[in-house]
Amino acid sequence: MTVPALKLLLVDETANRKLGLLEALQQSGYTVVGVLSSMQDLDEQVRALAPDVILIEADSPDRDTLEHLSVVLAGAPRPVVLGASSDDPEFIRAAVRAGVSAYVVDGIGPARLQPILTEAVARFEALQALRAERDSARAAVADRTVVERAKGILMRERRCDEDTAYRMMRKLAQERSLRLVDLAAQILQAARHLRE
Repeated sequence: MTVPALKLLLVDETANRKLGLLEALQQSGYTVVGVLSSMQDLDEQVRALAPDVILIEADSPDRDTLEHLSVVLAGAPRPVVLGASSDDPEFIRAAVRAGVSAYVVDGIGPARLQPILTEAVARFEALQALRAERDSARAAVADRTVVERAKGILMRERRCDEDTAYRMMRKLAQERSLRLVDLAAQILQAARHLRE
């Protein structure tokens, strides 16, 4: 069984468990780039060490832990595995909303390490792909809105129909080596200046 070359940051407040997990990770072929005893320095360590995955073992993580994690992940998204003793469905949902890719109840044993980490990375990648699609769709809608508004200005100013306005914009964009949306933005900006 081949282990992917992942760099992990381990966070665990319990010394014995932390040592056991660290040993299991290293024996399984993972590279542990940092070990923390609390979430306090997580943001700084994530920026400094650039781990591929954050692995957190916590006896009873709380909402503050999740808020802190959410802030860290907003600036540096990456897969997070959270091992905890709580199986409260509301807390698990909150953990997922905070950015946890895999929530594991009753500990992360050595035999479960690879499947848990593989699942966390796969879920993270799938979520990132969905976010990229969403952002792309939003950008396309925003671009379309700009083009439609510019077309409306041309139709009004040139007293032409929609197709003619669109053809005029396409021709002008080609002549100026611009994307259609960039030309449309220039038309909107010019119209604003004329109104001032």
